Amino acid sequence: MNNAPKSGMGYLFYGFSLISKPDLRIFVTIPLIINSLLFATGIWFAYGQLQNLVVWVEGYLPGWLSWLSWLLIPLFIIASILIIFFTFSIVANLISAPFNSLLAEKVEEHLTGNKIPEDEGGWQRVLKDIIPLFMNEIGKSVYFITRAIPLLILFLIPVVNLVAPFIWMVFSAWMMAQQYADVPMSNHELSGKEVRRRLNSDKFTSLSFGGSVMVLTMIPVINFFAMPAAVAGATAMWVERLQKIK
Repeated sequence: MNNAPKSGMGYLFYGFSLISKPDLRIFVTIPLIINSLLFATGIWFAYGQLQNLVVWVEGYLPGWLSWLSWLLIPLFIIASILIIFFTFSIVANLISAPFNSLLAEKVEEHLTGNKIPEDEGGWQRVLKDIIPLFMNEIGKSVYFITRAIPLLILFLIPVVNLVAPFIWMVFSAWMMAQQYADVPMSNHELSGKEVRRRLNSDKFTSLSFGGSVMVLTMIPVINFFAMPAAVAGATAMWVERLQKIK
C-alpha cells in the first residue's frame, strides 16, 4: 500500500476502489443485495415517520420557545434518521457477517499478497466460525444499546437536548468505525475490547472513517454500496495502521 490513504474518509473511498477489483467483486454481491433491501426499507419507514416527528417537536415546545423550532426540528429529524438507519445497519450486519468476514479476508490477501491456506480461511473457516461470528455481532449490538439508551434520554432533557443530536452523531461515527474495523480484526481473533482500544489509539482517523460511513448510508443508491466499501476500507485501515498499534 504505497499510496495508502492518510485519513479515515480516504480509507472509505479506497474501499470503493477495492470492491471494484475483479477478484473481489464476487464477494460483494450478496451483502450488497442484503444492504440494498434493508436500507430501502429503512428509507421508506423513515419517510413515513418524519411528518409525525415534526408535529411532535412543534407541540413539545412552549409558546415562548416556538422560535427554536427552526433549529430543533432539523436536528431531531437528523437524529431520528440516524437512529433508524443504525438499527437497520445492525440487522444488515448480523445477516451479512459471514460474507463480510470472507470479503475482509480476501481484501487483506489482495493488499498484502499473503494468501491464507485453504484449511485456515475461505468458506470453510466462515462456516466453522459462523456461531462465533453471530455472537460477535450480538455483542456489538449489546454494546450499542447499553450506551444508546442513556444518550437518547438526553433528547428529553430541556436545554441539554440542544446538544444531544451532536453527541449522538459522534457516538454513531464511533459505532460505525467499530462495526467495520471489527470485521478484519475478528479474522485475527481480536476481541471487541481490543478493537476499541486500537481505534481509540487513532481516534481522529477512526471517527472520520465512521462519520464518512454514516453519511454515505444516508445517500440513496450510494448507501447500497456503503457496507462492502466500509468492510474493504476498514481492512485497508487494519493492514496499514491498526495492526501496527501495540
